[in-house]
Amino acid sequence: MIKSILVPVRGDGMVATVLAHAAEIAKRHSAHVKVVHCRPRPKDLIPAGVPLPDFMRQSMLSQANDLATRQENHLRGILHRLAAEFGLKEDGADGTARCTFTEELGRMADIVKHAGRLSDLIVLPKPQRERNLGQSSLKSALYGAERPVLLCPGELRPDDSFAQHVAIGWNGSLPAARAVASSLSVVQAANKVTIISGGKVQAHGPTAEELQEYYTLRGISADIVAFDTSDAARGLLETARSIEASLLVTGAYRHSHETEMLFGGNTERIVDNMEMPVLMAH
Repeated sequence: MIKSILVPVRGDGMVATVLAHAAEIAKRHSAHVKVVHCRPRPKDLIPAGVPLPDFMRQSMLSQANDLATRQENHLRGILHRLAAEFGLKEDGADGTARCTFTEELGRMADIVKHAGRLSDLIVLPKPQRERNLGQSSLKSALYGAERPVLLCPGELRPDDSFAQHVAIGWNGSLPAARAVASSLSVVQAANKVTIISGGKVQAHGPTAEELQEYYTLRGISADIVAFDTSDAARGLLETARSIEASLLVTGAYRHSHETEMLFGGNTERIVDNMEMPVLMAH
């Protein structure tokens, strides 16, 4: 059951994308969207290890604080407008799709870890590796909060097809099983469900047919499509695209995050090359 959705935001140009996706999920599940503006601490904006005279340090702190205040006010105005545009009620009662805005001081990754632990879903933009943005927040959501994450690609806005055809990436692993459990509410609300299986299957892991039976017991009809390639990430993404799925559900980081970063694991390749929303859990 999805009732609490966390949307951490900052001035990175991705506010509309993440809020639009969160709003669609919220309207289908009568959920509360908690939008948190992650305001940087002024001291974090001063270069570390650089000796500065006290007057210069104080001046920089004051300017950084003023800049953060202006950014917060500007962003709050945008959020109010977008909430109305996307059909979220700021004064809605429990049991309706509603949203609230708060501000927390600190790094986005730390705020995700704190606020995410009591959220049913965390909505984040696709990390921008070239700008070194978003990877620590994704890691914090999956490892620090240990909650499912909906990643939103680029400037994509969801349409009526969003999450109506859900593809499940299945290899029998523990992360894949957690992704399945975390996404049950979303899958039950879909019009079509397809289990995508292929690549290296987890030893002693349940088969795609067993997952199909698991869904059947819950009133969910699912097809099975297999791909035949050793590159699991590419096979999964290409198959999901070919069957015209509008949401991909997959496990994340079967190995440690650091190992995948170093050796280029499947999760990193999925995140780097995704063109549709991806819901993942570790």
